[in-house]
Amino acid sequence: MILQSDKPKEECAIFGIYNSKEAANFTYLGLYSMQHRGQESSGIVTTDGSHLYRYANMGLVANIFTQPKIKELIGDAAIGHNRYSTTGASFLRNAQPIRVESHLGPVALAHNGNLVNSWDIRNRLERDGSIFQTTIDSEVIVHLMAKSHKTDLLEALCESLAQVRGAYSLLVLTPRYLIAVRDPNGFRPLVMGKRSDGAIVFASETCAFDITETEYVRDVEPGEMIVIDHTGMRSLYPFPKAKPSLCIFEYIYFARPDSYIFEESVYKVRKSLGRQLARVMPVEADVIIPVPDSANIAALGYSEESGIPYQSGLVRSHYIGRTFIEPDQKIRDFGAKIKYNVVKEVVNGKRVVIIDDSVMRGTTSRKIIKMIRNAGAKEIHFRVSAPPTVSPCYYGIDIPTHKELIASTHSIEEIQKYLRVDSLAYLTLDTMHKAVEGHKGGGFCDACFTSNYPVEFQDHAGNQKSLFTEYATEE
Repeated sequence: MILQSDKPKEECAIFGIYNSKEAANFTYLGLYSMQHRGQESSGIVTTDGSHLYRYANMGLVANIFTQPKIKELIGDAAIGHNRYSTTGASFLRNAQPIRVESHLGPVALAHNGNLVNSWDIRNRLERDGSIFQTTIDSEVIVHLMAKSHKTDLLEALCESLAQVRGAYSLLVLTPRYLIAVRDPNGFRPLVMGKRSDGAIVFASETCAFDITETEYVRDVEPGEMIVIDHTGMRSLYPFPKAKPSLCIFEYIYFARPDSYIFEESVYKVRKSLGRQLARVMPVEADVIIPVPDSANIAALGYSEESGIPYQSGLVRSHYIGRTFIEPDQKIRDFGAKIKYNVVKEVVNGKRVVIIDDSVMRGTTSRKIIKMIRNAGAKEIHFRVSAPPTVSPCYYGIDIPTHKELIASTHSIEEIQKYLRVDSLAYLTLDTMHKAVEGHKGGGFCDACFTSNYPVEFQDHAGNQKSLFTEYATEE
């Protein structure tokens, strides 16, 4: 049996380091600290200045990279990748970083994000004779580079990225270069740091800097390309400027609370979301409990603002694999019970406020609520520290389709009835944005809450079409 999650799936993590004798080891540690962003496969590519050395496999970082495997990854520069599939199935051939050979020499690429026009480009390239080795969108970038008439790798990369649209935070490694680049909208995070030994480090989140003893320097800016080689580091801006569209869901759910992304503390923003929720959606209650672990900080903010005590009323098991054996004698709500258990002493006879960060299908939420009700809760009030999720994401997060999203097809009153709670309330869109007021990084993408997608694409007839229209038709 496969345990189905009612949460959006993590995207990917990327990590890169230049000028370190322990490049492979540090990349392993960085990927290990960002395991929450992808658990399907992991890979590392290193270079000694002449060759690229690659190892990737399915599974978790700690299980893939044994010490003998790490020793085979030679060199003082490396890039690494943790993957959760958003485009392309979960197979070993789709594990990143990708490594290819072309007239430009050996090139490896690690990608976090999703390209919205990758299938159009792929079809065109295949008609021209290109043979793809994977089903992931990232491979179109290296094919475009290989077909470029530019003889300079940086020029070929810029020419290729000018043809793709959507979300990409990229790390590119060659025997000469380590290149970090972020799409002009800046959908996905990418940070830069420096170690005391002079090594330059890139990562999806700053939590990877803590474990590798790296000092945060700054974010890679939207539309920026940072190139590092033996002569030093330089910054380029080869793309037209675009309106920043930073993924606000990173703050709500994905990033670790101890990370800084988009130049702000995830912990601070998440706590602010909880405080805002308590102000606009108060309720009289005896105890506040979060759905662990991603809602813990929002629940703490709600508790501090409301004065209602915070308790750990749900205990989550952290040792659930992707598959498990269900007993012959069927247990009701087995999937929810194996992941969560209720602390009866916390909820029995109490008016309980449950804080969660999102509700997708609602199936797991309903089961959790039933467990808490059976444990003796007198009232149950459900509060969500984000607006209703009404649309899928096409920029690197695996959110269910429109027909699967409960808030896309049902009113709040209908959802409340389905969940069987005494009250239900979401954070409003305006209030959510108040939690990040004063953010110096610019605007945010909130398409999963509004269906207002920042990047459009063309359909096969050449007509401009929103992503909502195209993908709603396909699904």
